[in-house]
Parts: sequence; C-alpha cells; structure tokens
Amino acid sequence: MTGSQTTPSTTPTADHASDITVIGAGPAGLYAAYYAGFRGLSATVVDTLAHPGGQIAALYPEKLLYDIAGHPAVTGRDLVDNLVAQAAPFGPRHLLGQTATTLTRDGEGWLVGTDAGLTVRTGAVVITAGLGTFSPRTLACAVPYEGRGVAYHVPRLDDHRDRDVIVVGGGDSAVDWALALAPRARSVTLVHRRGAFRAHEYSVKRLHDAPVEILTDARVTACHGGAHLERVEITAGDTVLERPAQALVAALGFTSSLGPIAGWGLDLEHRQISVDRAMRTNLPGVYAAGDGCGYPGRVPLISVGFGEAAAAVNHAAVALRPGSRLAPEHSSDAVPPPNAEGA
Repeated sequence: MTGSQTTPSTTPTADHASDITVIGAGPAGLYAAYYAGFRGLSATVVDTLAHPGGQIAALYPEKLLYDIAGHPAVTGRDLVDNLVAQAAPFGPRHLLGQTATTLTRDGEGWLVGTDAGLTVRTGAVVITAGLGTFSPRTLACAVPYEGRGVAYHVPRLDDHRDRDVIVVGGGDSAVDWALALAPRARSVTLVHRRGAFRAHEYSVKRLHDAPVEILTDARVTACHGGAHLERVEITAGDTVLERPAQALVAALGFTSSLGPIAGWGLDLEHRQISVDRAMRTNLPGVYAAGDGCGYPGRVPLISVGFGEAAAAVNHAAVALRPGSRLAPEHSSDAVPPPNAEGA
C-alpha cells in the first residue's frame, strides 16, 4: 500500500512544497487552509473538482443552509465564497481539477502526487475529502442528452428560467430543486417512481402547495429532441404521458468512492478514516477531518467538520514546530496579512 512505503531510492522532484497539504476543498478543507495560515503555516489544497466547495458547491450552491454558526441563513455558494475569502490573505495554493493519487513517505514528511503529474512535498497532510468522489446515478434514456438538456444537479437556478423542467427523483434534492425552480421555470414536473417521497415531511407539504405537477408511481421512459432535449415520455401505469422539456434534472442520488485514498494504508472503518481525539490517523503526520473521518459518537454536520479541521491543523502545527502551543492565540489579536493570491 502506498501509504506504508518508505522513500524510494529516487525521490521524485517536488513541484511544490508546503507545511500542510489539505486533500479536499469542501468547507472543512477550506477552513483547514485558513487555520494553517492563521498558525503561520503554508498550505496547499488539492481537489478533484475544478472549483472549491466540494459537494455543497457542486450540488447545493443556491440552497439555504440554516445550521451554520453565525449565519441565520446562508447559501452554499456564499458559504464557500466566504471560506475562500477568509483563507485568501494567507495565500494558500489551490491545485484544483486534479486528484491526489499517491501518498509516499519522505523523511519526516510526505510526498503527495496528483493525477496531473504534480508532486507536493509537505510536512503534514489533512484529509478532508468527505466520502470521496461522487458519481451520479444515471437515467438510461436520458444519457444521450447529458450536457444537452440533461443534468444531475442545478448549479444555477436562473439557467432554467422560462424553461419546461422535468425533475426525476423522490429525495430531498429532487423536492428541493422542484420547489426552487417553480418560481423561475415555465413549468416544473416532478416524476417519482414510488408513491411516497423520501424527502423531509415539511418539504413534501410545501411541494403539494407549489405550482409543480407531481407524478408518482411513474418513470421517464423516453427522451426526444435534436441537438437539445425537447420532450420526454412518462409512463404511469398503463398510461404514457408526454411533456415538453428543455431540461431534465435526474436527482437519483450519487455513489461515492474513496478512490486512491483507500490504498494509502489508512485504517478504515465503514469507508471512514479512523482518527483519535487529535484527529490523527494511524499514519504519522496525517490527519483527517470532516465527513470522511470516523470516531465513536461523531455527528455528520458541517459545523462539526469545522471544529475537526481546526483541531487537526492545531495538532499538526505542534508536531511541525515542537514547543509551540497547541491552543492558538486569539484571532482578534492577529490581523490577517494583506490579501494574497494563492499561487
């Protein structure tokens, strides 16, 4: 396993070097980058997605979140933008659109390799990759129109203004998107293969009061169009319905995979990285935070991930600089440096 390897006889040349490398640019990872800077440590952030924010930015950018401390309500996009801005004065380096594939021991530190062929030499690693990469569950008849009217999430609601939109699914994402699109789209039809929804009861109640056509015990069985999706066929029992559709959102859920991380020699339990109270993994100098880590009694909340990220970085800071204090100074006494652009 890569994580347990010793330094090879020919050490790869590092393209970048940083005190801490954060793997995963979701909320916990972005906060870890801030905290590294606050502790006077340089940080590199690596993420498979081409933009920061992780799953929230990809799937729920315009959905309001109500359980973020200090924010009565904040959209996923605004939360991510604020986290990026918070870390920006410390100049973290962002390696986006590439996957961390290898983790190799390098003396007292580590070499992190990416699928873009880059290598980062780092003193400590903080893994905040959540449950890994997500792949959407597809709708067979819609696959030919992917990128031509068919999508698996809604990055920008206004892109569907005045369109006829079909939403497929019965979970929270499907119901939330149907509700959010209703005031913007020309029409919204929600198709669910079962009679009951899995979404929160309050959301389902709102759905029945919204200007959304609800078709249950039904399936989208055909998609038609030319260069772009134009209409769909929906089978409900023995009845075949046809609806105009310039957009179809297949909210059928995602499958997740830890990918290369699973082969790094980390102790895993139920696909989560086992950590101790200091967020340390079984590999020296490697920490984990956020939904991808596991310990008894963990609660999967963004707010919990923030605390774990801060704990991981503070413990890493002490390990990297023996004799330094575990508890950081008061942030009110440390003015961030002038805004710096991450290289």
